[in-house]
Amino acid sequence: MKHKSLKFTRDTEFNFIGILRKRVGEYFETNKLSKYGNAHMVWKTIILLTAYFLPYGLMVSGVITGTLPLILVWGIMGAAMSGIGFSIMHDANHGAYSKNQNVNKYVGYVINLVGGSSVNWKIQHNVLHHTYTNVEGVDEDIDPGILMRLSPHAKHYKLHSIQHIYGWFLYTLMTFLWITTKDFRQLFRYRRMGLTKSQNINVWFQLFKLALSKVVYYTIFLAIPMMVLPIPWWQTTIYFIGMHMVAGFILAIVFQPAHVMPSTSFPLPDSDGNLENDWAIHQLHTTTNFSPDSYLLSWYVGGLNYQVEHHLFPSICHVHYKKLSKIVRQTAEEFGLPYKSEPSYFRALIQHAKMLKQLGQPEMVKA
Repeated sequence: MKHKSLKFTRDTEFNFIGILRKRVGEYFETNKLSKYGNAHMVWKTIILLTAYFLPYGLMVSGVITGTLPLILVWGIMGAAMSGIGFSIMHDANHGAYSKNQNVNKYVGYVINLVGGSSVNWKIQHNVLHHTYTNVEGVDEDIDPGILMRLSPHAKHYKLHSIQHIYGWFLYTLMTFLWITTKDFRQLFRYRRMGLTKSQNINVWFQLFKLALSKVVYYTIFLAIPMMVLPIPWWQTTIYFIGMHMVAGFILAIVFQPAHVMPSTSFPLPDSDGNLENDWAIHQLHTTTNFSPDSYLLSWYVGGLNYQVEHHLFPSICHVHYKKLSKIVRQTAEEFGLPYKSEPSYFRALIQHAKMLKQLGQPEMVKA
């Protein structure tokens, strides 16, 4: 079913989101806080960008040499790449990094420095995933292709019976797909869906910018290291791929436990395109938090362990999610609505692994 034909039920009885937004607004007003980023965000940006570019600079300048040091350097860059995705470009592309939307726009382009596309990402993530979370055929985050089944409503193939084993390797390919074919295929798919038009995107100009950004990216992070490092070109290529495998794996094992879990729902619309709940209540049913008490994890993943808060308030910077979580949980409980949260990240991963195994069974159907 096309996204345009889907409709959420109006919450005329409870007005959960209205009351929640009022309480959150009062929190910011009472504490005289801005909903955007703060000095914490600026320092985090500096630290993560330094962790990405400093190892690169030390490597291409010849300060760092040798097989093991180079493996470590590319690995650090891969982990920093994930951190940049979680903590910098994510908030910026949601318009939450700064109250100045030009700052958000240009900081959001950081995703292009790690091989992606801010334009495509905004459509896939902001428009489709955040609106129609876990809705089969619309939310592309649960549609990785035929090799994996992340929804009980997706077509089942025999190989899915062992996806809980091989799926972890496929997760490593996430950002590698960004830098090869995915962005180009997405752009034309969104054109056919009418999404580029609705987002005022000139497809052909965007195609030019996309191709140019890929050329610049490959030049900086592959061609230049090939030319200056005193190792064979194929070895540099392996390191480059390894960096992306590290980044892709980390990104996947943070994003997937937020939605592909035994506790989350995968709602289907009725024949008229009506979904069972209103948008906000839909987010509560399809989203799970994890490890809410881990400061270090929350810092690195940009508060995405508070996925419930992020989905309900994507335009609020993640530095506020921990405090907001108390308001969201209390309000959800008052209305008798679910507030799903796993106490630890390890438990969340275990539950996600169980879900992968369940989804690999042909009889697995979950409303």
